[in-house]
Amino acid sequence: MKPINPAPDDISREITDGHFRIALFGSARTAPGTKLYKDIHELAKLIGAHGFDIVTGGGPGLMEAANSGHAIGRSKKNGSHSIGLTITLPMEVPQSKHLDIKQHFERFSERLDNFMLLSQMVVVTSGGVGTFLEFLYSWQLTQVKHICSMPIILYGEMWADFLKWVEQYPLKDGFISPQDMSNILLAKTKEEVIAKIEQFYEVFQKEGENYCLNYKLYKIR
Repeated sequence: MKPINPAPDDISREITDGHFRIALFGSARTAPGTKLYKDIHELAKLIGAHGFDIVTGGGPGLMEAANSGHAIGRSKKNGSHSIGLTITLPMEVPQSKHLDIKQHFERFSERLDNFMLLSQMVVVTSGGVGTFLEFLYSWQLTQVKHICSMPIILYGEMWADFLKWVEQYPLKDGFISPQDMSNILLAKTKEEVIAKIEQFYEVFQKEGENYCLNYKLYKIR
């Protein structure tokens, strides 16, 4: 199965250029000026300053906070990119003006596949149904080893109680195993998020493609 719009050459280059990329998922409804919007903006500035690429849905809310923050934080010398994977929706959704590379999709399944293809790790912040879909899709693929166990960082106040629920019900009842949760990490501050990203980037530098096997096991078809 191929994307409705075949991947442009710049996306194909991104897959093989050795950049460290972080997928960031979060609500499209978060308004500028809110604390969470500002926090994601600052987090993305730090990601850009480190020379890491960021991959978002390219829309408003926390996606725009991430893309605009990344554009401020990076320098021309570090060569990092802001990548947006946009989606067709019934309502018109404004796209970020801070994208270096953009690819549009008609179906969520193809879009999610591309998120996984491009990314070495995932940061999930607060959001609704779409954010949960992105998080759980990423988590399931690591669970069934369609991709490697890339770290998935949950950042924001809503996730601590969610993880307690997971431990109290599906984990306790044996529907998932402790190993399934080994790559799910909780971060309460943006500083914690950056510290975890730096930690895993060190592994990426040492291991290269061995850091994550999604290039080999989970390709766009």
